[in-house]
Amino acid sequence: MAGARRRAVRDGDRQIDTAHLLHSLLETDPEVRAVFENGAQVVRLLGYLVQRSIGYGLQWQGTVEDSGAVPVVAAHKDHKDHKEAGWSPAAVSAMDVALERAEVRGDPRALGMDLLAGLTADPECRAVEVLGRAGVDVEVLLRRVEAGCRQYAAGGHGFAGGHSSAG
Repeated sequence: MAGARRRAVRDGDRQIDTAHLLHSLLETDPEVRAVFENGAQVVRLLGYLVQRSIGYGLQWQGTVEDSGAVPVVAAHKDHKDHKEAGWSPAAVSAMDVALERAEVRGDPRALGMDLLAGLTADPECRAVEVLGRAGVDVEVLLRRVEAGCRQYAAGGHGFAGGHSSAG
């Protein structure tokens, strides 16, 4: 979350949005990178996200990300009121989905994979737009995320040999 916050401030964005969260996940979570079809997809995604502050995504600057596709749920007891902290409604929804997935699994913290699933739950969010521009089939990605989560829940050693958290 700290990486997404730094990225938003550096880019001059008013709010941390789903593209900031996706960028942080790709940079910091090897398990998230492992669910993509190949390294070329990850490189392409990172390329789009890095360019965001120098051209791509400028139409987003100064705007609030709220696709309306996923209703914003009330703030969880485990995190602050992100609206006041500068989080877009879509980013709050993605984090709520991640926390709910962790609760269902009985984990106290959400994994990066949970947050990735939360990001892709809103087909109109900026993260999904970036995924699409990079040629990622979001439905295929979701199946790979779910398969990894089932492996983890069954007592596997994580998705790519490690264990990371999103929160």
